[in-house]
Amino acid sequence: MKDTTIKKIAVVCLAICFGLTSCDDYLKEKDLPRLTPDYYGTVAGVESAATATYSYLRWGAGEERYNVITEYGTDLFTQGEDPGKYADGFNKYGSQLNPDAAVLYEFWENHYKAISTSNLVIQQVEASTSMTEVQKQSAIAEMSFLRGFLYFELVQQFGSIPLVLDVYFEVRTDFPRFSVSDIYTQIIKDLEYAVAYLPEKPAKTGKAARYAAAHLLAKVFLTRGSAINDQRGQQPTDMDNALKYARMVIESGQYSLLSNFTDLWDINNQGNKEVIFSIQFTTDPVYRDKGNSFHLYWGSWYEDQPGMKRDLENGRPYRRHLQTNKTMLELFDRKNDSRFYKSFKWAYYANREGAGLEIGDTAIYYSINPSTEAYRYKYFAWDKKIVAKNNRNYPPLLKYFDPLRISINDMPGGREWVKMRLGETYLIAAEAAGRKGDYTTAATYINIVRKRAAWQDNEQKIPQYWREEGGEAGNTNNTFSKIEVSTSNIQANFIDFMLDERGRELLGETCRWNDLVRCEKLEEYIKKWNPDASVTYKTHHKLRPIPQKHIDRLNPRGTDAEEQNPGYY
Repeated sequence: MKDTTIKKIAVVCLAICFGLTSCDDYLKEKDLPRLTPDYYGTVAGVESAATATYSYLRWGAGEERYNVITEYGTDLFTQGEDPGKYADGFNKYGSQLNPDAAVLYEFWENHYKAISTSNLVIQQVEASTSMTEVQKQSAIAEMSFLRGFLYFELVQQFGSIPLVLDVYFEVRTDFPRFSVSDIYTQIIKDLEYAVAYLPEKPAKTGKAARYAAAHLLAKVFLTRGSAINDQRGQQPTDMDNALKYARMVIESGQYSLLSNFTDLWDINNQGNKEVIFSIQFTTDPVYRDKGNSFHLYWGSWYEDQPGMKRDLENGRPYRRHLQTNKTMLELFDRKNDSRFYKSFKWAYYANREGAGLEIGDTAIYYSINPSTEAYRYKYFAWDKKIVAKNNRNYPPLLKYFDPLRISINDMPGGREWVKMRLGETYLIAAEAAGRKGDYTTAATYINIVRKRAAWQDNEQKIPQYWREEGGEAGNTNNTFSKIEVSTSNIQANFIDFMLDERGRELLGETCRWNDLVRCEKLEEYIKKWNPDASVTYKTHHKLRPIPQKHIDRLNPRGTDAEEQNPGYY
């Protein structure tokens, strides 16, 4: 290889390393071959680059990352007994939420690396002479989807950020921030192209297709158009477009709601017909890296109780996320909306003998209401006094359990991370319709989701139905009529209703902080329902600080007000 070519490749690598302290980590990336830029204007090069870019999407679930920045510091979850290193900053909005926060720099670094790869492919494909026009359109559409996906995640957290769309063949240190409006304009442009030219069905599991782009585009329009005081470049047509693209997914015929909410969390039912787009992981030690470690953070302690020892089925509980009183006592119609009892684990069964228990006996039972009866098993009642909460023993969220890990103490999991599913698409359509004033259509879409949320005909209800909620033992009647909504039910406080409905359907699915911010409800909600956050929260916390490591590398560097978000300088 000629010296000039080597120099050119080195410069490309430096340009791609936007957001890095050095290029060492990037050069260790094995998915992206170190070849001339022209390679990425070929079919093989596009596939290699796409594989590398999809791998960056795994970052959020690889350790305590996306769960921290999207579920801590909200109305539905607070910190458990072992809050981890990020709770002070992200749940309590304390001093650790600052420009030096490691998780925010990692987020920034990871996403801009992926964006750089997307930019390189788009640029080289556009100039390619070896690809057909159809191949070019498909390749650009896939990378546009990924770039739009990445920028959407960044703008929701940081607001005004650098908008980088080109590859520079020399070192660059000037990255001015663009307005939030400009960022949304580019995201929409990318996703509209993806909707137009992506295939209807993904080439393989975990790859983008047309309706994943349409779902995301609907959510982007909904997010931009939700703004009242914030300036996101919102347009009068945003809700029309959100509804249009949500309907495109719903009416495609490619997806359908599972009949039982429980089936969504069955690890043997991954990639089911409700999943629109998910990020893939593996248990293969060669390729899994940090895997999906969400299974660690949503559990409560159990192995110190009689009849119990740590096992794969019940997981390795780090006790990070604890439900608030709102989630447990106010959010659900606990009797008739099965999502409440189907979202949590309410009983543990003995996996060792002792204390009068045999294998398979009930060892731990969680309850909403206190009981004066004596039980052989350990009975935990929800403590309604949040200041005296039991943050060690509480019903854990079921959605991330991973009993297919290699060993009991294994941290990397192989469960898919569902980022888009049809249940949310219906709620996007409902909210867009309601924001347009069409509450009849909104109620129709909400009720489609609620039909699945109800206890079904001939379904055996959980014992809490009659023990805790006053139902009749043995009752197998459908409860949809009890939770069906009408226009009058939702019209008065529609945005609050939709936020609560999203909470019921998408509880713990790494979107709550973003939802509260987009609806400009974050401060109101946490001060009402999250006592750990209510005292220290300030208005500027609706944005995250721009990472200091990025700012320190800028040359020229603007004023603090130009480079950093308010409240963090």
